[in-house]
Amino acid sequence: METLIVNYLSREKRFAYLKNNQIEKLIIDRPEQHSLVGNIYYGTITKVLPGMNAVFINIGEEKNAYLHRDELPSYLLSSDKQQNVTSFAHQGEKLLVQVNKDATGTKGPRVTGNIEIQGDNLIYLPNGQYVSVSKKIADEQKKARFRKLGSKLKNKEEGLIFRTSSINSTEDEIQQEFESLRHSYHELLAKAAGLSKPGILYQQDTFLELVASQAAKMGAGEIMVDDLELKKWLEQKNLPAGLTFYNGKENIFAAYSIEQKLEKALKRVVWLDNGAYLIFDETEALTVIDVNTGKFSGKADYRDTVLKTNQLAAQEIMHQLRLRDIGGIVLIDFIDMSREQDKQAILDIMQQEIIRDDKRTKLIGFTPLGILQLTRKKTKVTLSETLQVKCTACGGTGRILSPETVAFRLERELLEHRFSDSEAVLIETTPDVQTALLGPNEEHRGLLEQMIHLKLYFTLHPSIEPYYVVKQFGEEAEVAQKAADFY
Repeated sequence: METLIVNYLSREKRFAYLKNNQIEKLIIDRPEQHSLVGNIYYGTITKVLPGMNAVFINIGEEKNAYLHRDELPSYLLSSDKQQNVTSFAHQGEKLLVQVNKDATGTKGPRVTGNIEIQGDNLIYLPNGQYVSVSKKIADEQKKARFRKLGSKLKNKEEGLIFRTSSINSTEDEIQQEFESLRHSYHELLAKAAGLSKPGILYQQDTFLELVASQAAKMGAGEIMVDDLELKKWLEQKNLPAGLTFYNGKENIFAAYSIEQKLEKALKRVVWLDNGAYLIFDETEALTVIDVNTGKFSGKADYRDTVLKTNQLAAQEIMHQLRLRDIGGIVLIDFIDMSREQDKQAILDIMQQEIIRDDKRTKLIGFTPLGILQLTRKKTKVTLSETLQVKCTACGGTGRILSPETVAFRLERELLEHRFSDSEAVLIETTPDVQTALLGPNEEHRGLLEQMIHLKLYFTLHPSIEPYYVVKQFGEEAEVAQKAADFY
């Protein structure tokens, strides 16, 4: 049974995709953390780095973007692929680029000059020079027909990718979409010509696109949303899954126990069903996962106990990588296995799980020390980076919930009381949570009070760990007096 639960009501947008009541994917989108992936910018090359075969580009964001030589339009269209980046780019040069990886840590976003304009059936690449067909289309005759059609539609420099949905479209519909996508690209070029400095030309609503994409992949499942406009928008997509509007008092994630499962996804230690456990240690460069037998001793010999524990761990590790959206280098320290067939059994399980992953994952294999290596494509920050900040009390060795995470939890709790008879609410919290909730100079106060139909009053307490306590609901005069009495 597939279920998609979308929490769209508050400023922090979230969705959880569940299969057989287990979370397979969790997406969180915040105003201050909007993904730039897919955005198209008009940028200026600020630095050419021959040693790295790359350039840095000012795209108008906080950090300059990184662009490798192989992603430059001039390189893509060149017949000589052996020359250094200095032959294809120079400082001060202006060009269109598209973000394919968000900034993480101290690194700026990664961009490509191979622009992709996405449609319902096609992906148009102005400098692609090839025709490709989705691997999910298995019929070789249809693939050949699409390749022939694509070659007829595009010119020499252009590229075209036929998406899975194109199998249900006519040639006329595909041709019309191709011409529309080509026109959209020329409009971007015209818009860029009118800019005097680097800036954004096209911005994706990544969250809605991810919701629509996930919903389209579902079979006879159920989609539950807490916003009527979103429900109407999804109804236009003619999705196979059922669509339900949730209007309960309790936040939709809490109502379907997603909040509780979300808490588990942030824990360093993950327990397996047999009493064994995993330990996750995330750094900016890589993630290390340790497998321990814990309370599991098994009923057979030691080798079988180790194999069964490692098999359970392999499945759970791949689930956690998807859930936490961990990318980059991953090192897994399984319990030592002496038999090669046992190691191969683990590799087989990992490979089966990788097929279910939306992100490109490469299984490298075991090192001589028995450490399993894999890499998973990283396009944005992980779940822990989204929801947590480094703890100032312990110098960053541990993590606590960020003020923004606590503030959005408070907002969702207040929304549950938006139809009460009360006029105001008194909240005890920390100054950073109040700022995250109301915005700089309380610019969001009016909108928030309008959403929850309550006047907000606060008592502020300094604390290393952000927190809040809803102290009282009631008439405004009474709540205001309580707040004044505190000071």
